[in-house]
Amino acid sequence: MIELIVPNEQAGWRLDRYLALALPQFSRSRLQALIRSGDVQLQGRSARTRAAVHAGDIVRLTVPPVQEIETEAEEIPLEVLFEDDDLLVLNKPAGLVVHPGAGNQTHTLVNALLHHCTNLSGIGGQQRPGIVHRLDKETSGCLVVAKNDLAHHHLSRQFAERKVKKIYLAIVAGTLKRPRGSIDAAIGRHPVQRRKMAVHPTKGRTAKTDYRVLETGGGISLVECAIHSGRTHQIRVHLHHIGHPVIGDSLYGKKGASTPRQMLHAWKLGFSHPHTNERLRFEAPVPSDFQAALDATFRPAIR
Repeated sequence: MIELIVPNEQAGWRLDRYLALALPQFSRSRLQALIRSGDVQLQGRSARTRAAVHAGDIVRLTVPPVQEIETEAEEIPLEVLFEDDDLLVLNKPAGLVVHPGAGNQTHTLVNALLHHCTNLSGIGGQQRPGIVHRLDKETSGCLVVAKNDLAHHHLSRQFAERKVKKIYLAIVAGTLKRPRGSIDAAIGRHPVQRRKMAVHPTKGRTAKTDYRVLETGGGISLVECAIHSGRTHQIRVHLHHIGHPVIGDSLYGKKGASTPRQMLHAWKLGFSHPHTNERLRFEAPVPSDFQAALDATFRPAIR
């Protein structure tokens, strides 16, 4: 149990705001969840997240024990770009699901991580230990994993505050009208096809993608995309929205694609180390199927 006494300086603050300042090892969303579950008491009683605290108030927080992870460890090869005591950066292969879910209880990245690491951040819960962000099953490239809760909190905050640099490579249909530009269009759930996302000017969440054409020819283009938000299927939805879907995308593109999967690769990733605050930058080599698609059209191809 953690016991705190509210100082004069924070008198009148919301309970969740005060706890976020007093306990930086927890994310604000985690503290809000603990308040809602009754694990935080203000003056001996459960309280709401927006309850005001007063000087001298006693706040007690009980952190429930981490649930045992039921997911089984599996010996699945991983391409490690960087690893230390706090985090792991991987080049995720296409075809690997990030975490267990309906229809995918085994052979996921989490299964592989449980075999590779002796411990992972428990914030993500039983099925998502260490998972700070995700890539679609058919998307390859850079992905960072947190090994402890402090790293998870700091990395999640960087993603939320849009301080993480995320650059993708996409092979798309057609020739874009402009060599570079920005797609600033809110994204939400498709009103009819619930598996899909769509541009929603009024009901969606803000999303922005900057793009730059690197090569074009033969009816396709190689495009570099930098995303300022992390909406589900963001790049795929935005490129489809402007009439240039990702080649091989069975959900947003044309059927009968000649490539084995969607040609989207998380090329570069940059963030600050949770302990040293050093700015780290990583680049995931282009996988062989992506390179083969480039070689078939562009000479020389991206290396």
